[in-house]
Amino acid sequence: MLADKRVVVTGGTGSLGKVLVKRLLSGELGVPKQITVFSRDEAKQHSMRLAFQRLRSSTDEVIYHNFERLLRFQIGDVRDLHSVATALRDADVVFNAAALKQVPSCEYFPYEAVQTNINGAENIIRAIREGGLEVGTVVGISTDKACKPVNVMGMTKALQERLFVRANLDGQGTRFICVRYGNVLASRGSVIPLFHEQIKHGGPVTITTTDMTRFLLSLEQAVDTVFAALKEAKPGETYIPRVPSARVTDVAATLIGDLAIETIVTGIRPGEKVHEILVSEEEAYRTVARGSYYAIQPMLPELRQEEEVTNPIGKEYSSADDLMSRAQVETLLRTHKLMVADRFVYEEDMLA
Repeated sequence: MLADKRVVVTGGTGSLGKVLVKRLLSGELGVPKQITVFSRDEAKQHSMRLAFQRLRSSTDEVIYHNFERLLRFQIGDVRDLHSVATALRDADVVFNAAALKQVPSCEYFPYEAVQTNINGAENIIRAIREGGLEVGTVVGISTDKACKPVNVMGMTKALQERLFVRANLDGQGTRFICVRYGNVLASRGSVIPLFHEQIKHGGPVTITTTDMTRFLLSLEQAVDTVFAALKEAKPGETYIPRVPSARVTDVAATLIGDLAIETIVTGIRPGEKVHEILVSEEEAYRTVARGSYYAIQPMLPELRQEEEVTNPIGKEYSSADDLMSRAQVETLLRTHKLMVADRFVYEEDMLA
């Protein structure tokens, strides 16, 4: 599907971007002709370049011949239309993973989130439309916080989804689709690395409220969702993974295990939800099950596939539903190697 295609990953140095690039390079969807990692952080690009070239350190020549490589890196910002247009000039497929995603940061600096999460998406659309670019597919990476949003991060991501959905009406042959998923295990800024760090230093482990639940999936599952949408989604659809959810208290207790570490409740942070939602009540009546995923049909009637909505799920999909047991949480964390090895390291650190 991606054999001999030119692929651009905006925000490609982020947690998702790095795993996505690794999977693209594996050739499971065919070996692309070129993969461009587009981001504004030169230090992260340099680190990623070294990692993918299996180098521990380098001098400046590591960047030479960058544009001749299968995996190339391009400095730029989705906020800048000219920069985006340059990156997309020869692209066949674009994965938009560029985002401001930390909830408190977006609450304190809301216009910064607008510029990246909303204007960035519009710049991709404009670059394609105004430049007459022959991009086949754009995949927008969204979040459960975009569903019934209560925080700036979710609000900006919700508008990003709507911008991409509406862009299908421009009729230039580009398919715009989205994926929306929940808390990614061990991604930068998520709760598990925070708990790991707190445990490593002897606690306390902070929980905002004991009622809180979250959808949990690995970075690999997030990429699976992106690839499923790429292969199957119709223009304007949003793909949702059907994944387990858990109480955050169970995640914390499982990571702590038998260590003598205190847990304290700090209160909900600005813009935080008790339960996350991946499909709202309104969306549920135009959402269908498709294998391991849900597909949300676009709100705009011009884009909707009416024959697909004969058996909608009919109710909201919330992290408060079908919670994993404590034992299932432990199994999940062990499966993704997020518990045992770190525990031994933490115990050694605390004994030192």
